[in-house]
Amino acid sequence: MKIVKLMMALVVGLVAAGLSAQEMPRIEKKDGRFALMVDGKPFLMLGAQINNSSSWAAELPSAWSAAEAMHVNTVEAPVYWEQMEPAKGTFDFANVDLLVNQARERHLHLVLLWFGTWKNGQNHYVPEWIKSDVKTYPREETAYGKLLDVMSPVSAANLDADKHAFAALMGHLKEIDGAQHTVLMIQVENESGSVGSVRDFSPAAQKLFEGDVPAELTKALHVSGGSWTKVFGPDADERFAAYSTAHYVGEVAKAGKAEYALPMYCNVWIIYPVHALENRDRAYPGQEYPSGGPEQPNVPIWKAAAPSIDVLAPDYYSSDSELFRQTLAVYHRPDNPVFIPETHADANFGRFLFYALGSGAIGFSPFGIDRGPQPGPVFDQRSAEGGPRPASAGDNYALLRPAGMEIAQLNFEGKVQTAVEEKGTARQTLHFNGVDAVVSFGFPQGDGAAPPGTPTLQGHALVAQLGPLEFLVTGFDASVSFRLPDAPGSPSSFGQKSEAWQKEQIEILRAEEGGYVDGAWKTIRIWNGDQTDRGLNFRGNTPPMVRARFHTIPLYDEQVGGMAR
Repeated sequence: MKIVKLMMALVVGLVAAGLSAQEMPRIEKKDGRFALMVDGKPFLMLGAQINNSSSWAAELPSAWSAAEAMHVNTVEAPVYWEQMEPAKGTFDFANVDLLVNQARERHLHLVLLWFGTWKNGQNHYVPEWIKSDVKTYPREETAYGKLLDVMSPVSAANLDADKHAFAALMGHLKEIDGAQHTVLMIQVENESGSVGSVRDFSPAAQKLFEGDVPAELTKALHVSGGSWTKVFGPDADERFAAYSTAHYVGEVAKAGKAEYALPMYCNVWIIYPVHALENRDRAYPGQEYPSGGPEQPNVPIWKAAAPSIDVLAPDYYSSDSELFRQTLAVYHRPDNPVFIPETHADANFGRFLFYALGSGAIGFSPFGIDRGPQPGPVFDQRSAEGGPRPASAGDNYALLRPAGMEIAQLNFEGKVQTAVEEKGTARQTLHFNGVDAVVSFGFPQGDGAAPPGTPTLQGHALVAQLGPLEFLVTGFDASVSFRLPDAPGSPSSFGQKSEAWQKEQIEILRAEEGGYVDGAWKTIRIWNGDQTDRGLNFRGNTPPMVRARFHTIPLYDEQVGGMAR
């Protein structure tokens, strides 16, 4: 009897372990789109990153308060190698436990940031016992032999030390969080690469550079083999740095996943355009960004050399929305989900968040929420005198968080589109299956007149198709109307004769303001009158969600006669 009970307990344990593994956070791909799956369902990460030195007991209360005030569902927080392994092979997980337990108490998820070999292209968080032993744990060298505060990526000793520490972290996370999934993802290193040199010129690195490019890399890139200089020409130094760094980081991630296979990503200090007045066409690697990181031109190398990294995720610190769209285009690949792990929480937040959602983003996160404004190229776009202020990061998250699971599912199914106001685009048309959504920014909107736009280009809207004639709609400083494609009299064809005259027109059957509660839609009130004139109107910084159903009626009375005949 005892044996039977023991066997049953073993079976139950194995089944539970299997279910736990199945329900682990993971990144899933379907029809070219991605979702971060949490407990088996798509999850939209509305995140915020705390400051670099905030993962301490004395600092966390203000960090949690800032996160909760911003309506986030996930907090990004660093884990420090120097604190976690103060002596070789001796681990202290007190800060990790503190983060996990306090996040869990607040019903928040976590993304943990491994500040290991690299932080901003340097070795800021490497333990003292490594920093002080440059012979055992070698540094990068410049072409002139100067030692940098950057660990050499070609050193087996450096790699083994990081792998051992990271694997210990992941094993501990499995023990304390393997069944509850408070931690959703892991950032492996931080803005990897070299600051101070285009690459490592140490004797060990130089020997590798003078050899041939590894065959697996040339095969993945579909290029002929040969030396680094032959294959990559004037970019050989930087591409060598990219391969060396990617291979190192990939091996660290692989060791961690062997313990606990959470999704893993690398954040990217991207390459920004140089000033127009400067007499050069690009920024300097190793000076204006860490050379060898997964910057825009290095993405193919990182994808080939670090297959254990699930996402290459660009940090974005600029007010230039055109550059943001270009950056999204680089990292929105068939093998790479869109995720913005760092950005500013300024007046551009809503614009960039909605652009990211329109590209199928699995998550979005501003940096440094617990310490006020951060240094960087922030441009504070304030409203005109008496006009509405731009929606804050908290306003946007407060709007989206209650419907986060539903938006994530709809985005995974390719049913979400966004419109973002830019100069000269106060009206935009989104094309859905059989229906167009016309988004007009700014108020008031008069009959037959173009929409006025907003003083600070703060309008943005989200539209998701729930059924053939049913939509979920919300936005800031926008009205959204619906029409059948090519319908005469529509904003896009007003005053022009269409070759495809429609015999039907679309009208609202019911527009419900409400929200999702435990996955079910709950109606607060029905819209009509001023709320639905010239479309569904969303004004102010606390807009609602609206679920609207439509139907079609004849465009003209066939018995009386008309153009539709």
